Amino acid sequence: MYDGYCIELLKRISYLLDFDYILYDSPDGMYGSMDDDGNWNGAIKELIDKKADIAVGPISVMAERENVVDFTVPYYDLVGLTILMKKPEFDYTLGKFLTVLDEDVWFCIIGAFFLFSILICVFDKLSPFSYQNNTVDWNGEGTEPRVFTLKEGIWFCMMSLTPQGGGETPRALSGRLVAATWWLFGFIIIATYTANLAAFLTVSRLETPIESLDDLSKQFKVKYAPMNGSNALIYFKRMQEIEHRFYGIWKNMSLDDNLGAVERAKLAVWDYPVSDKYTKLWETMLESEFPSNKDEAVERVLTGEFAYIGDATVNKYAKLTNCDLWEVGEEFSRKPYALAVQEGSPLRSQLSTIILQLINQRELEEYKTKWWKKDKRDCPDIEDESNGISIKNIGGVFLVIVIGSALALITLAIECYW
Repeated sequence: MYDGYCIELLKRISYLLDFDYILYDSPDGMYGSMDDDGNWNGAIKELIDKKADIAVGPISVMAERENVVDFTVPYYDLVGLTILMKKPEFDYTLGKFLTVLDEDVWFCIIGAFFLFSILICVFDKLSPFSYQNNTVDWNGEGTEPRVFTLKEGIWFCMMSLTPQGGGETPRALSGRLVAATWWLFGFIIIATYTANLAAFLTVSRLETPIESLDDLSKQFKVKYAPMNGSNALIYFKRMQEIEHRFYGIWKNMSLDDNLGAVERAKLAVWDYPVSDKYTKLWETMLESEFPSNKDEAVERVLTGEFAYIGDATVNKYAKLTNCDLWEVGEEFSRKPYALAVQEGSPLRSQLSTIILQLINQRELEEYKTKWWKKDKRDCPDIEDESNGISIKNIGGVFLVIVIGSALALITLAIECYW
């Protein structure tokens, strides 16, 4: 069962021109490309062999195709090539700010906190110079000096890690040395945490995904290729051939013994390999192997180690119907879609007339709206943290406020009803 934008267009044309048709797939499932010997395959071959009258589908108008078949006026806007990739997965955690330090480090910090809280309490209790061992020295004026019980030791160590400060320090020199040691420890830990947090957030925001063909060509982790026999494959193959040909022309000119020194110096301004971009792309594509069909391409993309280069319309539809995919990069090598007919066929003018009529009546716009929305899924947007941290990653800080407030309320209830 065939359906879609092109099929609805064909049905409408057949109704207006009053003809019947029989639909079948091209034997190899291709739209049509020419090999190095000039032989064609796909739907274009069916037209050349006069086995089909019309080729229907997202067939791009290309110069080499126009040499063997005729095209109607375009029925769709200019369509370029884009890159289809697996949508990156971001790890959203409320406690992301806690992952800056390893779990063992956090346990050591907590252990040190309770150790120093106990030490301050013990030193204040044992030292003969502490206030609690010399209460007779207080004359009762002003605020009574601080007695460092275990509760006061915990409070002192906790507040020493904040800008508020720990308050009054122990009176005894031994207790002050313990407090000073805790201050130095806290200063180093806070400075280390702050520096690592800044580096952690910076690195995570610098890890930008592939956004263009140039980005794709500069990396080696993700393999990439167009579908076998597609117009994208033809594009990259022709571009690398042109680069190779230009290089041969430049090489022959620069090595020409008939050129003078001045003319040879002028040619040297082009430093090869400035323009071997597509040659390198093509070599990588050959190593990556070309998918034989769209289903295979999508399956490889979903592994996360492959990027598919194909028509923007095909990639856009795949993205709209699968939330694990996304389309990256600007369109390039844009060409219109049109119906193909046999060379010299009178159908060309008849079909073109109807297509122009449908364009003027805006029926084709209605087809676009209908079919783009038909299978669209509601996929969640990827949060961009390039301008700031997402609430999903920093929400744990607000949970600290909630937990702290809850503990304060529980403590108040205990104080009132104990």
